[in-house]
Amino acid sequence: MKVLGIETSCDETGVAVYDTATGLRAHALYSQVALHAEYGGVVPELASRDHVRKLLPLVRQTLAEAGMGVGDLDGVAYTAGPGLVGALLVGAGVARSLAWALEVPAVAVHHMEGHLLAPLMEETDEGPLEPPFVALLVSGGHTQLVAVEAIGQYRLLGETLDDAAGEAFDKTAKLMGLPYPGGPQLAALAEHGRPGAYRFSRPMTDRPGLDFSFSGLKTQVLLAWKNSDQGQTTRADIARGFEDAVVETLAIKCERALDAAGCETLVVAGGVGANRRLRARLQQITRRRGGRVGFPRPAFCTDNGAMIAFAGALRLQAGQSEDASVRVTPRWDMSSLPALQAQPSPSP
Repeated sequence: MKVLGIETSCDETGVAVYDTATGLRAHALYSQVALHAEYGGVVPELASRDHVRKLLPLVRQTLAEAGMGVGDLDGVAYTAGPGLVGALLVGAGVARSLAWALEVPAVAVHHMEGHLLAPLMEETDEGPLEPPFVALLVSGGHTQLVAVEAIGQYRLLGETLDDAAGEAFDKTAKLMGLPYPGGPQLAALAEHGRPGAYRFSRPMTDRPGLDFSFSGLKTQVLLAWKNSDQGQTTRADIARGFEDAVVETLAIKCERALDAAGCETLVVAGGVGANRRLRARLQQITRRRGGRVGFPRPAFCTDNGAMIAFAGALRLQAGQSEDASVRVTPRWDMSSLPALQAQPSPSP
């Protein structure tokens, strides 16, 4: 099947074509960072309007790069949630209209399932990643540990009780005066910081359990920043201390989750999954345990159409599709998703 994937859950417009016979054919992404930078965060109405402006040109561009026309499509996949309701409706409306006009099936994709499956889209030197595994979904809106028994069979092991890890990165960067979007800026600054110059707590690691909490860590950084000289060296040291605390907290919880699930395969997805130190630390842990960890390529850690096209292709191949109604689910529990009856392997 040749499946068009559309992602418009927040502030990035993503389009891709995935072919179950040959793999990813083409993908394109438009980021609204410059649009929202003036406001220091995403403005939902502006995000929705920009998706309207950019989505159809991106669809045409992606099909052209894939060497295809709309008549070559066998299905359409679109993000139906979680996300901003207006932004989701733009993608859902275009996807449902296109599927109806072409008389091909369309399927609603859960945004976080797209992230979770992104590392499975491409084979690695160690071969394809397959369930069962533990997934760490770590982004600006989510921090979750999920036991994946099979595609579509998800069991939540732990999640954040307040800020997501990516959100904590962004908010910490903002309080230190870094430009929007703050998370990547903070990680880049941490590269110049001295390890151990500032040591912050590893939240909720001193007790059993797999839940997370990052709001207290953010407060610690705020106090350290206010009581410092706020120079560039200090800024880098604090950024390094914060990043080390987040990375080590995530690593400790991941190892506990592997123990709890009786599994030695870890999959990491979401925007924070691109963090260089987090990747190195989790590779170290899984290697020591004799297991493996899988990441998507950095370009597919953030929101993108490729992960939606891939996740949608798996569900369309299994015979799942939606009726012609345009529906989105801004809040959507991933454990409510139907399991696949058939599970085709991804193409290399």
